This record gives sequence, structure tokens and C-alpha cells, in this order.
Amino acid sequence: MAETAPGSLLIRGALLADPGLRRAAPADVLITDGVIREVGTNLAAPGDARVMEATGCLIHPGLINAHTHGHGGLSRGQGDKWTLELLLAAAPWIGGNRALADKKLTTRIVAAEMVLKGCTAAYDLYYEFPLPTADGLDAVAEAYHEVGMRAVIAPMVADRTVYEAIPGLYDALPPALQARVDRLRLPAWERTLDAMRGVLANWRWAGKDIRAAVAPTIPHHCSDAFLCACRDLAREHKVGLHSHMGESKVQALTGIRRYGRTLVGHMDSLGLIGPDFTAAHGIWLDDDDLRLLRDRGASLAHNPGSNMRLGNGMFRFRRARDLGVTVGIGTDGANCSDNQNMYEAMRYASMLSKVQTPDPRHWAGVEEIYTAATEGSARALGFSDIGAIAPGMKADIVFLDLASVNWIPHNWSVNQLVHAEDGTGVRHVMIGGRMVVQERRLLTLDLAKVATEAEAARERLEALNAEFKDLYEKLEPVVASFCPAFAAQPYHLRQYLCDAPA
Repeated sequence: MAETAPGSLLIRGALLADPGLRRAAPADVLITDGVIREVGTNLAAPGDARVMEATGCLIHPGLINAHTHGHGGLSRGQGDKWTLELLLAAAPWIGGNRALADKKLTTRIVAAEMVLKGCTAAYDLYYEFPLPTADGLDAVAEAYHEVGMRAVIAPMVADRTVYEAIPGLYDALPPALQARVDRLRLPAWERTLDAMRGVLANWRWAGKDIRAAVAPTIPHHCSDAFLCACRDLAREHKVGLHSHMGESKVQALTGIRRYGRTLVGHMDSLGLIGPDFTAAHGIWLDDDDLRLLRDRGASLAHNPGSNMRLGNGMFRFRRARDLGVTVGIGTDGANCSDNQNMYEAMRYASMLSKVQTPDPRHWAGVEEIYTAATEGSARALGFSDIGAIAPGMKADIVFLDLASVNWIPHNWSVNQLVHAEDGTGVRHVMIGGRMVVQERRLLTLDLAKVATEAEAARERLEALNAEFKDLYEKLEPVVASFCPAFAAQPYHLRQYLCDAPA
């Protein structure tokens, strides 16, 4: 959890990023017991307050990652030219046979990177095979607690494998491969539901800003009965729901083939979409889908890095915002976007909006991108007291060094936050008024020890998962042929840059 620093602290002399101003203006920030009490100029320090001189720093609220996967930390850099479906096929190889210590270690890697790069909270869809465990998810929570972040942790669950979920894929496999993937079949959904129910009933991090949620991973990877059970479980425990929606064209087409309607339409017909629901990716959502999310008060997590990395297409950020959808920004997992850098995610989101039309009037502005990565993501996580530096908000504050080359010269604060900052300018990170990063050094974790442990885990898991690697290598040509051919079918959206119909 994010431990609150007791007492009073006055931050003096910083420049405060403000999307309403071209250049950040000077501001002092008074913090009491981890909560911002006052923001202004020339504030008087209470008698017992500590004073932090921040001259030469630009401050902004901690960035908030609306969608990631802690299990991806140990899988960084494993593949290239992978579609989403190839990534799913590789999952047993790059994520299999993990011990409890591995589950904690992979999350530590992810959390440490996020904090060092200015991110203070994240929505983590964590996957365990074959079903979630209380010990595993508790280890994930402990990892965030040790680093000092806020988090929402959602066990990512399904009752169908990718081979069962995509129409025709299983039948396209030769019999020998069918027999091998049969061994990857998931338990009956009732077992998975019981496991999640036990986790939620005994969540020891309740009220500590490490919250639980439920993530039926992809709608058609779950039976309708399982989706409804996830809905009821989340509502019973008053936690969020999160699902990948229209991430790839294969998903969008499968929705039409399986349900006779879009994935959003189907999930809504089952009652899953509401103010507690976050849709991840949303590349292949049409205007009716976006309006439905808006009308239900749901949020959407835009992950531009992995969207491009996996060749899934271009999310219509400008259109979603124009229609009134709450949009947050995420990095997705390190196994499919390679890093957890929210500055890069903001830059990608801005750039991607600008290649979809030659008309700048339809591009996303930097103010909107910045707001999405802070306030929009906070709403996706279900937090109302983070994402801004204002009275009553928790003191999650990033200090950027204006002597960094990213800020020479300092012309337009929020523009440079989105387009120039890359994480190298992060000097300090405060969460709940407590310093977690100081002078570019992570105070809560021994990174050298983590690196040593990660190399040992990599070597051990490489040997343990050799059979899964062999399976992937045999599956790859089939999946790489079948899924693009499936995706070549017409759909009423075109989300690729190519001139030919998508």
C-alpha cells in the first residue's frame, strides 16, 4: 500500500503543471498526513511543518496506469512480430511454471519501473494458470505494497482457451497439436469463481489503496454463465470489472460471429457494463459501442504502445472523447509493450491520433492526453482522490528536474510533458506525502537484488518451460496463418493505415 507520511510538509518553489496554462506557474503545496491541504503562492508553513525546497522542479500529479499486467515483468522482450493471438499462444512458454516467489518478483519489476518513471497507481490484470490463488494475488499485493504504489489488482480469468474462443482455430490444428493444447484447457468456471470468491472475501488490503477487482479477460474467452457470475461477484463485493474489448479485429469479428452483435453490445445485454466497468483497448469499438460506454458511465483504457506493437490498429481517441467517454491511458504488459513508461504511453497516444487524419482539428490535444493519463485513469481505477494536485487530493506528486535536457528550453509545460519527457527527468516521486523515489533512486526496493533474482528466475524458467516453447514453435505457423486470414473478413470499421479495406 501507499504508506502515508505523518505530519505537515510544505513544498516550496516548484512550478505546477496546469493544462490551462502554457507555462507552469509557481506554486507551494501544503500537505498534512499525506493529503494536500492547500495550493498557492507564498504559503506560510505551520510551526511543525517540514519544508522541502523544490526550486528548479516542475511538479505534476503521479501518472496513473489504467491497464497493465504484473505477470509480464519477467517476460519482457520475449517476442517480435507477434499479433495478440500469437502472444496468447506464447503465454504458457513465457509465463508458465512460476513459483510464488516468481509471481511477487515479476510484479516488483513492473511496479519499480512504473514508480521510477513517474507513475504512482496502476490497474493490474494479473494472470495465474490454471486459476487464481489467494497466495499468488496476495504476493502481487505485497509487491505493490513494498514498492509503495497504489493499485487495483484483478485476477484475469477465463473458461475457454484461445483455441476454443476463436471460431475454427482449434479445427485448423493438426491432431497432434490438438492433443497438446487440450492439456491447456481451463477448469470449469465454477472452480475459478470459487477461487475468486475466496480471494475477495479475505482480501487483507481492503481500505489500504491496494484494491481487488474482477477481470473476465476477453468476453468470448468466457461462457455467458461465467460472465454473469463474474458480474454478480463484483457487485456483491463492490469491486470493479475490467475486460479486453475489441483489442484485435479477430476479437471484433468473433463477437459478431458468436453473438450476432458487438462485444460491447453483448456484455451490456448481460448487465456487465456500468460505472464500475473498464474496457481495455477498444480499438474496434464503433460509435454505438462508445455511446453505450458513455451512457453506462463506464471507462476505457487506451494502450497505444501495445496496440501498435501487436498490430491491432488505431484507437479513435479523439472520437471517444468527443462522444463523452471517460478515457484513461495505460501501458499494457511488459510482455507486449516492453516497458511501463507512462510518458511514452502519453506520447504514443498523441502521435497515434495525429496519423489518422490530415486535419489537425480532429487530433487529440496535449491537454486531453495529460488529463486522460491522470484524471481519466484515476476514474478507470475507481479512485476519486488521486490524479490532481489540489486540496483534498492525496499527495502523489512527481518532481521533474528542469535542468534535464528534456526541458531545455522550457516552452510549454504540458506539451513537453506529453511529447518530450521520457522518464529521465524524474527526480523525486512522492506517494501519500512519502518519498518513494529521491534523487532518481528508488528508496523502497533494492534494484540490484531484484536484477540478480530476475536473472536466476529467467534461467530456471527457461529450462522449466522448454516444452511450452516447443509447443509454441509448432503452433506459431498455424496461428500466424489462420488468424490474419480470419481477420481479412470485412468489418464495418477500418482501423489500419493501409489503403486496402481492413
